[in-house]
Amino acid sequence: MSDILIIGGGIIGMLTARELSLAGMKVSIIDQGQAGHESSWAGGGIISPLYPWRYSDAVSVLARWSQSYYPELIEEMLSETGLDAELIKNGLLVISAEQEAAVKWSKAWQANLQLIDKKEVFELEPELSAQLVTHDKAIWMPEVRQVRNPRLVKTLRQYLMQRNVNFIEQTEVTGFLTGAGKVLGVTSSAGDFKADKVLIAGGAWSANLLKDKDISVKPVKGQMILYKTNPGTVKRITLSEDRYVIPRRDGRVLVGSTTEHSGFDKSTTLTAREELAKQAARIIPCLHDAQVEHHWAGLRPGSTDGIPYICSVPGIEGLYLNAGHFRNGVVLGPASAHLAADLILNRPLSFDLAPYRIEKV
Repeated sequence: MSDILIIGGGIIGMLTARELSLAGMKVSIIDQGQAGHESSWAGGGIISPLYPWRYSDAVSVLARWSQSYYPELIEEMLSETGLDAELIKNGLLVISAEQEAAVKWSKAWQANLQLIDKKEVFELEPELSAQLVTHDKAIWMPEVRQVRNPRLVKTLRQYLMQRNVNFIEQTEVTGFLTGAGKVLGVTSSAGDFKADKVLIAGGAWSANLLKDKDISVKPVKGQMILYKTNPGTVKRITLSEDRYVIPRRDGRVLVGSTTEHSGFDKSTTLTAREELAKQAARIIPCLHDAQVEHHWAGLRPGSTDGIPYICSVPGIEGLYLNAGHFRNGVVLGPASAHLAADLILNRPLSFDLAPYRIEKV
């Protein structure tokens, strides 16, 4: 029997497991597939919301905490496991007319955001399309980091296994064991599992377990492509017209992503592949001749305004929720896990809980 059972082994579930394990709890993670192989694996790994000025304070406060914590987190896991999640600070270059909103946001949040001229833009990213920069200035956020998602979830899983966190994989949760208004565990395709507390961190699937609650978490498909280039060909994370280009350390370049409301369908389409390739060449022309090495899709846990649910579930003592991070699971993950752990462990809360409740206050 576990002190807590976490439903969902994505980055949110595993980061929360880390917090609770470090606090001395006996933790089990149950996942319908393999831990870390859904949207946590599929995303881009930019440690910043795209166009952060478009989001509410509820998102910005979690993002800022996580951004400052990531170097410590990655270093700790590297030291413990020997695995490198490839945290890189190569900045975010945004080609956008939303400069006034960006500057206003940066002042409010004391973020390092600069408006730079065309000469500076091409010094930062020589491979950028000359036709792309149609405004006098572009937005440059030099402190933005990225992490390589598949390596991050692999590292997290190894770290947790070394801390004796129990992984129950290929097992679908079908319901909850309850008694006297309190959670006692879960029912599953592999039988019952008992625990003193249960946390739902099932990403896009989280609402399926709470059909009687008003949980606005729905799957939103994102398709992406990966190019193989020489290391250093593309230097900066670049964002233009809701499409981004992310250069990895080994020369691979990730381009994404679509936003599709098609239920739990994870299939890829030729139409999306062609559109992403077109956008890649629009932003970085040399990618036109590069080899597309991989094309995949993931299901984001879409939520209202991208604000996650981090709260206890009304009516069932000991049942908690940490889900609905939409496109920002990586950047919001550490702070979300920290707040969820505060709640579960009855610690002083690190952030105001009100924006993240099922019943918004």
